[in-house]
Amino acid sequence: MKNILIIHTGGTISMEENTSTGEVNTTSEHPLSEATKHLKHIANITDEAAFHVPSPHMQPRHMLQLGQLIHERFTEKKFDGIVVTHGTDTLEETAYFLDLFLQTRKPVIVTGAMRSANEIGADGLYNLITAVRVASSDEAHEKGTLVVMNDEIHTAKSVTKTSTSNVATFQSPQYGPIGITTKQEVFFHHKITYREAYPVQQLSKNVVLLKVYAGMDGSIIDSLLDSRVDGLVIEALGQGNVPPSMIGSLTAAVEAGVPVLVVSRCYQGFVQPTYAYEGGGKHLEDIGLIFANGLNGPKARIKLMLALEMTNNRAEIISMFQ
Repeated sequence: MKNILIIHTGGTISMEENTSTGEVNTTSEHPLSEATKHLKHIANITDEAAFHVPSPHMQPRHMLQLGQLIHERFTEKKFDGIVVTHGTDTLEETAYFLDLFLQTRKPVIVTGAMRSANEIGADGLYNLITAVRVASSDEAHEKGTLVVMNDEIHTAKSVTKTSTSNVATFQSPQYGPIGITTKQEVFFHHKITYREAYPVQQLSKNVVLLKVYAGMDGSIIDSLLDSRVDGLVIEALGQGNVPPSMIGSLTAAVEAGVPVLVVSRCYQGFVQPTYAYEGGGKHLEDIGLIFANGLNGPKARIKLMLALEMTNNRAEIISMFQ
């Protein structure tokens, strides 16, 4: 059997519901601490806690700490794969960070739960078992960091949380899962064609994500420039368009040397410099904004943070997002 390490970080999968009030909170002991008895027929299990935080408390420094721990464990011991349990609110951001940071051919699987351990229909233990099965699969090698939830296998780049409470919340809009699990088998039906790595040693850059809305002006951007922001990600309208009242501030950001990425607030499709009117995508390209395809806003922010630790060269940054 394979040797699998489970690293716990916190989140709903590590919480229990107060049966009197219905509130969900952390517990003194991980409710899945005895789950290894359900896994002993799948793999040789070792588990440890990296930290214990609700997923809204997750910060980039936690992600870096987790990535460094995974790297150390793969280096020190003969683990065949690693499973990370994580809260779902920021799970996709941590998974994508790990996908960019780690340089390993071995499987790294991130999973979580939408229902706490003692709720009716709790999904945490089942997701953990499924994640261990995927981490034990030879086919999971060389696919980067994967997210396994609800019998589906998703890439860290494409997956996103689509519902606040549904157990089928994690989806990959436009692309779908790259594999599925059954009670007996793990099936992959897509291949990973390209991977990239950013082996940073620190995360020191302040990158801000802004969602564009009708009538938005540039006042927020002006304030951010005054605070010396290192990078901006704009979740623009449609194919990559903004109100004309934002143009002056966006131009000032580019002239100040701040890289500004454009993604769409739509969850499907691509941004591209199509419209030539004021504030249209072609106009944004002309003033120096960088179009980042295939990423949502939170993931574009993660990638820009990593990119800025590697280089300040504009041409190199553009090439990272093409």
